[in-house]
Amino acid sequence: MSAAGTPGRRGPTAWIDDLALGVRLSVAGGRSGWARLAMIAAGVGLGVAMLLAATAMPTAGAARSDRSAAREPGPRVTAPGPDTLLHGEVPSQWGAIRIDGRLLQPEGDRAPVPPGLERHPAPGEMVVSPALAALLDSPDAGLLRERWDARVVGTIAPEGLAGPSDHLFYQGADHLDADSYGVARIDRFGGQDFGEPGGLPPALLVLAILGLVVLLLPVMIFVTTAVRFGSESRDRQLAAIRLVGADGATTRRIAAGETLAGTVLGMVVGALLFLASRHLVGDLLPAGYDFFPADLRPVPALVALVALAVPTAAVLVTLSALRRVMIEPLGVVRRGGERRRRLWWRLLPPAAGLLLLVPLLDGLPENGDALVEARITAGVTLLLVGVVLLLPWLVQVVVRRLGGGGVAWELAVRRLQLDSDTAVRAVAGIAVSVAGIVAVQGLLGSTQTAFAGRHGDTDRFQASVAFYGQPAGWPAGRAASALADTPGVDAVDAVSHLRTDPDAPDPVSVRIAGCDALRHYADLPTCADGDSFVAAGRDRPAIAPGTTLTFQDEGVESRWTVPTGMRGVAQYDPLLGTDILVTPGAFDAAHEPYTFLVGLDPAEPEAVEHLRNTVHRIDPFAHLLDFDDPYHDSVFAMVERALRAGAVALLLLIGASMLVNVLEQLRERRRLLAVLAAFGTRRRTLSGSVLYQVAIPVLLGLSLAVATGSALAAILLAVVDEPIAFDWAAIAGVAGTAAVMVLAVTAATLPLLWRLTRAEGLRAE
Repeated sequence: MSAAGTPGRRGPTAWIDDLALGVRLSVAGGRSGWARLAMIAAGVGLGVAMLLAATAMPTAGAARSDRSAAREPGPRVTAPGPDTLLHGEVPSQWGAIRIDGRLLQPEGDRAPVPPGLERHPAPGEMVVSPALAALLDSPDAGLLRERWDARVVGTIAPEGLAGPSDHLFYQGADHLDADSYGVARIDRFGGQDFGEPGGLPPALLVLAILGLVVLLLPVMIFVTTAVRFGSESRDRQLAAIRLVGADGATTRRIAAGETLAGTVLGMVVGALLFLASRHLVGDLLPAGYDFFPADLRPVPALVALVALAVPTAAVLVTLSALRRVMIEPLGVVRRGGERRRRLWWRLLPPAAGLLLLVPLLDGLPENGDALVEARITAGVTLLLVGVVLLLPWLVQVVVRRLGGGGVAWELAVRRLQLDSDTAVRAVAGIAVSVAGIVAVQGLLGSTQTAFAGRHGDTDRFQASVAFYGQPAGWPAGRAASALADTPGVDAVDAVSHLRTDPDAPDPVSVRIAGCDALRHYADLPTCADGDSFVAAGRDRPAIAPGTTLTFQDEGVESRWTVPTGMRGVAQYDPLLGTDILVTPGAFDAAHEPYTFLVGLDPAEPEAVEHLRNTVHRIDPFAHLLDFDDPYHDSVFAMVERALRAGAVALLLLIGASMLVNVLEQLRERRRLLAVLAAFGTRRRTLSGSVLYQVAIPVLLGLSLAVATGSALAAILLAVVDEPIAFDWAAIAGVAGTAAVMVLAVTAATLPLLWRLTRAEGLRAE
């Protein structure tokens, strides 16, 4: 101790000695010291576990991508040989579950075997993933078992699956033709150069970045709050250190070392929590994005960054917290007095965030590069950091102007006027979480709304079927009859889509269908057989009446003359790219329709599954599109559930931090509370003051969070070119959870409050 107390010591040696002494004192502080160590370790451990999960995401994603690439068919080869294989993709679906199917027909005894399989399945056999095997064995999957005329002979090993929820099968075949649609002749799996990756669509890219920032920023705030956990025993210990001769700087370094011990222990706890919960992380992701627990391996460089940043932040936060504490030999005194907070520098981070995001308001490139992702990440982070910086100023400005009220109100307001730092630190995490959730909900809700309207008018037709080329033995009329005879199908209308030479300048596309079918694609005021319409809003030269258009359809050339008097109509989905809509009576060129719009009976819940079975029987390579696709609804619902679960977890995490902070404030005011009780102040009044003291910063924080989150959502929706929409029910749910948490924190502090108001609290040493 004498070395530690030597005045004027400088240099790294003094820091190391004092930090080491603090570490030793942290484990020798008795029951209260161990309690503080445990609180810091638990708080830091929870935060570090979440940070480690985030550092493992790149590795998990890469492992999933590598397995997916390894099972993709290799480059096409032209000639058959002993090492070639005919490979056909036949995707399917069951409710909200996407099923990836592959047909295999070896042309030689050395044909490549897909990863995860021991041999090629023979015709009439299929090998399925464990998830698909469980689905096929379920009692309500009878229609699905009828879809494939094959016997399950095995399961795919994990090395052939992207993730545990993959629904994949390989089926043996003997009827594939290398020249048919969807069939490729290959001599290996994997190794094909697909060029530059396409990346995520803009809306999903922004949503992923926003979700990552919303998850990690409150965690970092929580970690920095956890290392401030203290107790009266630590105050006595610091005073004792001063009493034996240590100066103020040495005492603060020793306190930092004590916190460092809890932080290091918390990092060990976080690593153990991460290892124990690896199998749960993948379950929080939507189907198609999950991974095996073994894939969750943190990136070493990111782990090193966490291992360095967390202890460093703990030491710096402790030293910062002790700046306003006077540690004297006879006790510890916290400096009071009002410090007027300045606004100008708190506006710099959100202003910088706006400067990064505003240039992107014209839209993102379809395949965003790393620079765009970095700008979005930095912009979103700076805007949310602005919430943390603005909240202390907002609380101080508001409480300074609050008027009088009851005794409980006066006690709480005066306490916040004197020192609101402790309350604001806990509320900052709540504010950041709610602001991010509001922004995510706005982006998610708008994307979901835009997707729902992408398939046009679905009142009469709820699905479409496209046959690529004439299926063997199924002329258009027979295919239409088979579709119409399917249980649960009410209507079938044929649609033809013809296009002029795509290599010619400004090729013209024409859609031929009856009036009912055309109304699915465009808003037609009136329609009768023989009418023609031109799509309005198309960025292309006008098509002059009398122009003769030449089409090639399945090798058959046909000509059609553009009529006069075509009316302009608006398409529901401009992405369909149709220039002219024509009824059959106005189109006299030869064409064979192999696209059909299908109306389903709403009283038949499995109508679409019956339709999928019929389509698969006609042509397994056909494409069936369910306009009310439950898969996308399930993905959105899964993302929304994960978002709400993460929000609640973060709020509970921060609520625990707030509880500890409120308990610490009560201990600091124990003598004042005992005096108030001795003068006749009722317990109900003191309890109300604690409630107001917690509720006022929370209310201000939530107001700032909703305003910031709404503004951020509006900016991001403009970036991805989507209409603004908010899920107010979800926002109200998060705000309600915060309100319940305030009540829970208040209720949890009452036992200590009542104990501190006893007469024993008047004693002083």
